[in-house]
Amino acid sequence: MARQLRFTGTDSKVDGCPALHTDADTGEVVVQGTPLTNPDDIAQLRHFGAGEAAVVVPRELLVNWGPKEMEREPDLVDRDTFRRLFETFEHTAWRLETRRGYASDREDPDYRAFLETGSAPCDFDEPWFVNIRRQTDAGKKIGRVRVADNPPTQEQLFLLDYARHNASVGEDMRYLWREDARRIGLPAEDFWIFDSRIVALLRFDDDDNLLTIELITEPAQVVRYSTVRDAAMHHAVPYQQFAAQVATAE
Repeated sequence: MARQLRFTGTDSKVDGCPALHTDADTGEVVVQGTPLTNPDDIAQLRHFGAGEAAVVVPRELLVNWGPKEMEREPDLVDRDTFRRLFETFEHTAWRLETRRGYASDREDPDYRAFLETGSAPCDFDEPWFVNIRRQTDAGKKIGRVRVADNPPTQEQLFLLDYARHNASVGEDMRYLWREDARRIGLPAEDFWIFDSRIVALLRFDDDDNLLTIELITEPAQVVRYSTVRDAAMHHAVPYQQFAAQVATAE
């Protein structure tokens, strides 16, 4: 089975090499660089075994992007602490959504109404909408990119219809087909990023229930998630355009 590698970072300003990747399952670090091939150089390496390879990378790559701790203790927060981030962020809040569905949506009366009528109602007096309108009226930017399957799941169709409500209070709602997300190397992770300095990583169980919320502030990791955000925003399309693609496909 192929490794699940996540891009960690690079100091290169041109071609992206050398770079570091991390095995999402084992935590092992994969170093990408220029192969060391000169026999006289290789002869100086100690404990160099058969089948092994050596690469040359700048010291700065490891200093800037190498893991700082052998075992990082996750900073897990409760939902009230997480909600306060949407009230206290200063400039930007952005989310990547990659799941095929969310248990919280299936429990929402608006979802049941969507299944019955094909259109999702909305209560703009809900705390989420009240706060988001307050933040966007103050000039702050809030957006999402949602990854959808082809064809979309029922839950994804619900959220696509519901996106017009999010947009009406100022959220920038965009979409990507899953095959395009995979092609550009987006991770299958759900997260919010606040002010390009705090990442809230959302973890779910197999039934799409939210299990934990981990806050990440390590600069190298925040940059990695910021890179994911930039790539997703570049390739995603506005929700109206995506909805037209879905309708055409039907």
